[in-house]
Amino acid sequence: MKTVKIIIEKTKDQYTAYAEKVEGIYGGGDTVEKAKASIEKSIQLIKKHNKEKAPKILFTEYRLVYKFDTQSLLNYYKGIFTNASLERITGIRQKQIQHYASGLKKPRPAQKKKIQNSLHELANELMAVEL
Repeated sequence: MKTVKIIIEKTKDQYTAYAEKVEGIYGGGDTVEKAKASIEKSIQLIKKHNKEKAPKILFTEYRLVYKFDTQSLLNYYKGIFTNASLERITGIRQKQIQHYASGLKKPRPAQKKKIQNSLHELANELMAVEL
């Protein structure tokens, strides 16, 4: 199965979304959920009304993978992860996490990787839990 990577970024007014390396797939909305829905609608419309020029990958088996900028990710999961819990799993100070979430500062690549790896480790740990 092929992957279509969708980039989600926070702009001043909304969340924008676009496909990386696949032309013509764009979306946006006031929330991440609306941006995702907009992308899915964009793909449906391209496949329905522009079959001749539509990217070939859209007519194969593919899955959408969402890539966030740090600010968007932290705000999207704000109701699930507190800055304290993120500090606990990443080792990054709460104040620094808040700077990333507000857009005041952008994390260095090593910090982004630390956040990503910590979230993946947590996800793997949760996948092994049984009740």
